[in-house]
Amino acid sequence: MFKKIKSYVILCALISIVLVIAGCGAKQNTSQNDSNGTKATSTTEQTQQPAEAVELIVSAAASMTDALTEIEKAYEANHPNIELSFNFGASGALQQQIEQGAPADLFLSAAVKNMTALVDKELIDTNQQINLLANELVVVVPADGALAIENVSDLAKAEVKTVAIGIPESVPAGSYAKEVLTSANLWDALQSKSVQAKDVRQVLQYVETGNADAGFVYKTDALTSDKVKVAFAVNAASYKAIQYPIGIVKATKHSKEAEEFYTYLQSQESLDVFIKYGFSVPN
Repeated sequence: MFKKIKSYVILCALISIVLVIAGCGAKQNTSQNDSNGTKATSTTEQTQQPAEAVELIVSAAASMTDALTEIEKAYEANHPNIELSFNFGASGALQQQIEQGAPADLFLSAAVKNMTALVDKELIDTNQQINLLANELVVVVPADGALAIENVSDLAKAEVKTVAIGIPESVPAGSYAKEVLTSANLWDALQSKSVQAKDVRQVLQYVETGNADAGFVYKTDALTSDKVKVAFAVNAASYKAIQYPIGIVKATKHSKEAEEFYTYLQSQESLDVFIKYGFSVPN
């Protein structure tokens, strides 16, 4: 009986020793795994790393300022890792900046010719650009103005001292205005009273402040200000159709994010915002 008890005690001791050795080995393996950078926790317990923040630089026509500012808020709210940085200006000036290597991920122009120039120079892929929006040209006057201006010919009246237009060579709205005045044989006649602006928003500002009696702007710009009123809508047959193409710059370092925003701008959600600000969608 004593021998049986003794044998049982010895067996239990041996089992205990084996368990202790096994436990030490498991602990050692865990330490080794940790030192090698392998997490001991399960996959479900691993901490999710936030997506890397990306800044997208968007060069856009000045006339798109208000609509894009609203779109920016909605897009960033749903894409917390994206920061949209807008570079607003005259389409011609923005085109030149991109040609000279200025950083830009997307280009939104107020004229097809500026986008075509970048496509021709292989700075934008023809398959990654599209005509997104359309606009109209109008002539605005100060909201409290008393001048009777109802058509293009009225701009030649002696009481109209100053007419503001964008620089035709770099501002699409100015180029369209030149077309209109040329077709009416008034371009040369109005040179003495015209003042040129760096972009369409500056034209609007000249009229708002009374530094110009009238100015050529887009319908969308006129709708943003209560300091001006539309004197008349310019005959659409007297200038080329106003189209707004958008495109992805080939030099972008964030192709995936640029393509996602490019697609979003074509969504109904974005188009509804543009329409609210007076743009229309081409057929």
